[in-house]
Amino acid sequence: MSEKRGLTAEDLYRFVWVGAPDVSKADGRIVYTERTVNAAKDGYHTRIRVLSPDGSKDTVFTSGEQDASPSWSPDGSRLAFVRKQGDKRQIWLLPADGGEARVLTDLPEGAGDFAWAPDGSRLLVSSQSEAALGGSDEEVPYPGSGSATEPNADVSGPDKPLAEVVVDRIRYRGDGSGLWNGRRNHLFVVDAASGEAKTVTSGAFDIGSFAWSPDGSTIAYTAYIPEDGEDGVDPDLLWISDLYVADASGGSRRKLTDSSWSVGQPAFSPDGSKIAFFASDHSYHNATLNRLYSIPAEGGDIVCLADDRDLLIGNFVVGDMRSGLGSPEPLFAEDGRSVYALFTRHGSAGLARFAADGSGHEVLLEGDRDVYQLTPDHRGGFVVAISDPLNPGDLYRFSPDTGEETRLTDANSAWLGEHELSAPESFWIDTQDGLKVQGWIMKPVGFSAADSSSEPKKVPTILEIHGGPHMMYGHTFMHEFQLLAAQGCAVLFSNPRGGHGYGQEFVNACRGDYGGGDYRDLMEIVDYALANYDYVDETRLGVTGGSYGGFMTNWIVGHTDRFKSAVTQRSISNWISFYGVSDIGPYFTKDQIGGDPWQDTELLWKHSPLAYVQQMRTPLLILHGEQDLRCPIEQGEQLFIALKRLGRKTRLVRFPGASHDLSRGGHPSLRVARLSYIAGWMDEHL
Repeated sequence: MSEKRGLTAEDLYRFVWVGAPDVSKADGRIVYTERTVNAAKDGYHTRIRVLSPDGSKDTVFTSGEQDASPSWSPDGSRLAFVRKQGDKRQIWLLPADGGEARVLTDLPEGAGDFAWAPDGSRLLVSSQSEAALGGSDEEVPYPGSGSATEPNADVSGPDKPLAEVVVDRIRYRGDGSGLWNGRRNHLFVVDAASGEAKTVTSGAFDIGSFAWSPDGSTIAYTAYIPEDGEDGVDPDLLWISDLYVADASGGSRRKLTDSSWSVGQPAFSPDGSKIAFFASDHSYHNATLNRLYSIPAEGGDIVCLADDRDLLIGNFVVGDMRSGLGSPEPLFAEDGRSVYALFTRHGSAGLARFAADGSGHEVLLEGDRDVYQLTPDHRGGFVVAISDPLNPGDLYRFSPDTGEETRLTDANSAWLGEHELSAPESFWIDTQDGLKVQGWIMKPVGFSAADSSSEPKKVPTILEIHGGPHMMYGHTFMHEFQLLAAQGCAVLFSNPRGGHGYGQEFVNACRGDYGGGDYRDLMEIVDYALANYDYVDETRLGVTGGSYGGFMTNWIVGHTDRFKSAVTQRSISNWISFYGVSDIGPYFTKDQIGGDPWQDTELLWKHSPLAYVQQMRTPLLILHGEQDLRCPIEQGEQLFIALKRLGRKTRLVRFPGASHDLSRGGHPSLRVARLSYIAGWMDEHL
């Protein structure tokens, strides 16, 4: 038997990601998606598999290159799913007993999310449609090429000449989606037999999430729709979404909230009398915790169902395994007396049951792991998707009444059995100003303290810093961490103030203080590791992070020389320019730092790592995606040029076609390259 080895960057090509489970109410069969790397196309292959109720039989159910979002019809006779062919996604139907799938929709811009009507006769589908550029519902065609999301290199030539793009709104581009194409996201009701689509919503606004009422007569959806005659702040600067109910045929709508919330994921109670939803009331601006609420479907008082104000609803664990997953909607119990939802706390994501009258909640599923998806089964329980630090993720059946768990899949056993992984050890520190901060440390793979010398064996140690900042490291699988541990490094990571999972005041504590208390927390984490783990080598410390973690990496090397190697990823270096070039710049800069460039230049520059570039002497590798619109590449370019001008050790690596999401969902070859650059730079300098 061959000796086990640590992970390499190239092991990404062997990973299997499972998710999107759905259970047939007819016979309990479970469909789910299996995602693997398609090396030949430098992309991904997603297909749908079907499991027997007990998990004993697991077979491939669809044969498309990119099949996703499987959903059984209410009677279990058909499976609807989204298949991408060419550049469009449409909904397809497949008989429950197998056979040939047929395409159902022919929407001009393709199909997005969808939901079966309760009687199975229709589907509610989101899709883009032409929309007004102004504030009215009048349809205005978009000038230019008609699809500003396509890069110029793909539209030039004699048959498709270059065209100008006219911009009239602040939110005219988005990371991952590119330039706004002049269309809005709206709802259509599609006949499940004929595929005929009827418009349900239209106008100069975007629909968010949506749900059917139990009798199929009405729908609930989220959107921000300016009222007639409303005058004030540009809607693109208002991160607000209201809850509406409307006739399913596209009739009049009723607004249930007062435009002071960000509402998402509505779900009707079994009798249709209530709607549960997740929402932020903006009391702490961008740092406000999501909570669980309900409201009468006819309108009325909103009730908070999460009695603990510091309990964050939803999954906010950050990792490098999954891209754009989001949190599943709240789920009512069959008797309507309780609501189930995921929550985030102390590095874990779990499942809780909330009383529908707001009287309390109980935790059902927690522990050192990451519950990232759930769906009800046919027997009053759930099928859940769970990851932990030693497994990218599998499906389990869970009974809320007995607490029993049954494993249903073992998707990565083929390669996991060949590898030795490092398990994180959790610890807490008390900061000098009275906060409790959680951290973890991973020993190098195969580490043994035994040495022929009397001195403790020392290893290089790398501090990892998460993005957000309002996200959370936790008990989930991290390829990057395992790679560094396999290379012989200890890996140190934590959730400094500003991170989720530790209460409302904690997550709000970094706003207006970037580079202050959060920086001190990280340095105290390092101090704790040096004092308590004798294998940590003080002379060989590295630091890396992405997004906010990239900002903080830049900040750290501008304020201390204790680190001998640094890698900054998709970072922020200059808040003044970030304001105008990022897809979230105007509202995020104002909210997190506290000013606008034209009147608060000194404040923004004070919090900009670039202001301290003359103090940066740590060798710094700068990794950046060329299509990153969240933290555009000019942020990395400014820092690189300044460092080169000062004669410092630095290098800029540009990833073509890569968005801010490179580490989680980018082209596999670029993900492997990114990991290799991080590991190589740390190896060279530590």
